[in-house]
Amino acid sequence: MEEPRWRKSSRSGEESSCVELAHTLNMVRDSKNPTGPTLRFGPARLAVFLYDVSTGRLDG
Repeated sequence: MEEPRWRKSSRSGEESSCVELAHTLNMVRDSKNPTGPTLRFGPARLAVFLYDVSTGRLDG
């Protein structure tokens, strides 16, 4: 299995919270904890998750 290559959002600064998306487009992780857990999604669920993040629905 190929190791994922991670991409951090271009809108993320050094001090802000952000998720990173794997090149495989099915995993995300916390950019401040790169050795921590990852979330895996199917394509439809990933689209919903990214939409919810981008619209602030998951803000706490």
